[in-house]
Amino acid sequence: METGFTKWIIVITVVLCCLLELIDTSIVNVALTQMMGNLSATQQEVSWVIASYGIANVIVIPMTGFLAEQFGRRNYYFVSVIIFTLASMACGQSTNIWELVAFRFIQGIGGGALMATSQAILIDTFPPKQLALGQALFGMGVIIGPTIGPTLGGYIVDNYTWPWIFYVNVPVGILAAIFTMLFIRDPERIKNAIPRPLRQIDWAGIVLLIAGVGALQLVLEQGESEDWFESAYILSFSALAVVGVVGFIWRELTADQPIVDLRVLTKSRNLSIGAFLSFVLGFGLFASVFVFPIFCQRILGFTAAQTGYLLLPGALLSGFMMPVIGKAIQGGVPQKYMLPAGFAIFFFFSYWMSTRISPLAGESDFFWPLMLRGLGLSLLFLPITTMSLSGLSGKDAGQAAGLTGMIRQLGGSFGVALVGTYIERSSYQNRTALLPNISLYDPETQQRLQGLTNSFLARGASLVQAQQQAYAALEGALLRQTALITYSQTFLLIGVFFLLCLPLILLIKRARPGAKVDLNAAH
Repeated sequence: METGFTKWIIVITVVLCCLLELIDTSIVNVALTQMMGNLSATQQEVSWVIASYGIANVIVIPMTGFLAEQFGRRNYYFVSVIIFTLASMACGQSTNIWELVAFRFIQGIGGGALMATSQAILIDTFPPKQLALGQALFGMGVIIGPTIGPTLGGYIVDNYTWPWIFYVNVPVGILAAIFTMLFIRDPERIKNAIPRPLRQIDWAGIVLLIAGVGALQLVLEQGESEDWFESAYILSFSALAVVGVVGFIWRELTADQPIVDLRVLTKSRNLSIGAFLSFVLGFGLFASVFVFPIFCQRILGFTAAQTGYLLLPGALLSGFMMPVIGKAIQGGVPQKYMLPAGFAIFFFFSYWMSTRISPLAGESDFFWPLMLRGLGLSLLFLPITTMSLSGLSGKDAGQAAGLTGMIRQLGGSFGVALVGTYIERSSYQNRTALLPNISLYDPETQQRLQGLTNSFLARGASLVQAQQQAYAALEGALLRQTALITYSQTFLLIGVFFLLCLPLILLIKRARPGAKVDLNAAH
């Protein structure tokens, strides 16, 4: 157990690495347009910049426990930092879109390991009585990273060029690699672990994990742009995902030495419930970060930087609250009482946002709802994580940590995919519902068109041009009203989803007095 200066150097190193990994899940979103122009890529091609990173992440995260034991955790972490750093540099140097996609995939392989292994290192750095504090520091990265990604990305894109969203990782990565070799040590259990011979490694499980979970992530990332199951390409990968995931589950439940021990889910009811709640948390975290910037930039005309600055205070509040909640759990406050508050607060955030959406909305209208979001997320992450891992020890805790991390990531992918599809489909339905209110035979519509025509005539347009511009302006007003209704419904839908999950908390088993969470093996 490290103390003093060494302890806090380790904390700074792993929290920064965790932040970098999660920032990179969302930082590129605001740079896609610039990438398209610079790399002569289509919108469909540039979407792979996001998809490739997510696919690599979700494949690597559940395998980190095995890989850390096989090669030593410090060695694995060091190599992952190097991979992430070199891939970041290569991403910035890319000369075409497919080079960038390939390097983003490699970056995702290194990044997935950073997030999962950082949690284990933090836990080993703190004594058992401070485990909740270690988890809280890890949670700061998980919650803050995806939220400040658009802020940092917007600033860089507005002031520099898109390669710098990758170059900023390099100095931090070099420093983290040096500190890893100097200060991070393997716990005794991993030092004494005997690596599995190649013939005893669960190669079938690895292949099925890559095929099943990788294909599922690809379908979620690309389904909306490909019109879902209207595409043979999406249908093929959906079939592969079903076969791969079912085969993976069967293999891991029957193998003597599985790559991911799914049997741990049967050992703890709280872990099974916590895994689903982790999915819900990922859904809310990533879906809200996805939909809010789109609304602000497309409908209200905010810049990427403006949107990012709006999200920043709530993210900082989450970071501030994490240690506070960690202390409360450490002091004996049951997670079962915190979770209903977190779910209820997130519902009120969503409901509040749905009422604030209007054509005249400004930055001040969203400040307090987003602060409420930050508070709600902080009340969910740490209680879910500690509750899920309570009562587990050794390898079981490591497997559980990897599983919940993967499920949280998949929850985010499902959230983005479902919300994106809902916005697209609802926009069409809402436009259709509003159309009967606009008729050329309606006196109010005729009066509106005449007023618009006169306005354009006064600006020097011919009569024909003025009439065409008047119809276009009326269509624009219709689309804007449609969008406002759709985004309001979307926020409300996210809130209702959280509200419906509240009854699950009744199934949580109260930990025995004095029971501790052994996370020393969590990877």
